[in-house]
Amino acid sequence: MRGSATGRDGTEWDLVVVGAGPAGSTAAIAALRADPAARVLLLDAAAFPRDKVCGDGVAPHAMDVLAGLGVGVAGLTAGTGPVTSLRLVSPRGEQAARSFSRAAAVIPRALFDARLVLAAQEAGAVLQRRRVRSLDTRGTAVVVDGVVRARTVIGADGAESVVRRQCGAGRAPVGTIAIALRGYADAEPWPASRQQLIMTAAHWPAYAWVFPVGDGTANVGYGELIRDTSPTRSELTERLHHLVPDLAPVPLSGHRLPLSPGRPDVGHGRVLLTGDAASLINPLSGEGIYYAVLSGALAGAAAMAPDPARSYRRSLRHHLGRHLLHTDVLARLTRHPRLVDVATAAARNDQAVFDRLVEIALGPGTLDLHLTAAIVRAMARRAA
Repeated sequence: MRGSATGRDGTEWDLVVVGAGPAGSTAAIAALRADPAARVLLLDAAAFPRDKVCGDGVAPHAMDVLAGLGVGVAGLTAGTGPVTSLRLVSPRGEQAARSFSRAAAVIPRALFDARLVLAAQEAGAVLQRRRVRSLDTRGTAVVVDGVVRARTVIGADGAESVVRRQCGAGRAPVGTIAIALRGYADAEPWPASRQQLIMTAAHWPAYAWVFPVGDGTANVGYGELIRDTSPTRSELTERLHHLVPDLAPVPLSGHRLPLSPGRPDVGHGRVLLTGDAASLINPLSGEGIYYAVLSGALAGAAAMAPDPARSYRRSLRHHLGRHLLHTDVLARLTRHPRLVDVATAAARNDQAVFDRLVEIALGPGTLDLHLTAAIVRAMARRAA
């Protein structure tokens, strides 16, 4: 087979994807879309279905990527309800509540990931359970755990990525790691189709969220940027309940989020990094599913090219380059919460501003003249 590498069992793999979450499964589907004859191996340490700590929000932009690869969106959202609006509360109490231009979804990862894994298998990927521990480049092949050989490897193994460490990618810069916890609660206290983000000036940047699933439950959580020391579980729990006082006690699980530094390190030779493994998490919103499926789709297609890393970097730059740079700049500007107060007030007064902020937070949006002018006007009104 063209460009393939052989493992000890004689199997030839054009691509090995480490991690079968949204980024990894999408990468496998995209590779097989680019070359239906490719031999694609998908590795994960867990058996599916399995839970994954996450806010579970899935923007319509992510669904667009998956639909473009032939994945049935209706099957992914089955059992959940559309989310049609968002209520924002800024760090100092400004509020904006408006409808989304397109409905979003909240899909528990136990469902979403298992459904995507199945779609990857139906596309032709082979799923194996394996906890990957090592990576080694030997000539034109990349060898996983000294046994599994491939022409290209994609690391989609999350925030604590083994592939990232093994391929020599740089560590996440200081000040770009957040920590969050979340649980599932009875959705009755909150509107059924409205997401809520409640920010706080204390421990800024920090916010709590309430994301209704549509099945009678809601994903409720809290996250903040790690400063000198990481907050304890009890501190995070206390801050969550302070911001969401009508939340009854529920079991909570925590996770770290490597936020995008603007220019993520995504490709080394025949090893590509996607999603959380590439620090592709929106530094303003903490959104990661759109980045995961888009980077997975681009990496999967690039894996079939003669120079995978170059092809991947080029396509990622084309689709997300300006957006990542803008979110990095905005993350620096919003280290003082006053700008977020002003932007929230502007969104309350102008649907177009609200829509643009949503595009930046959940999709590939950038800071344009309309949004900039609206924020400047809002700042002038506050100063008058």
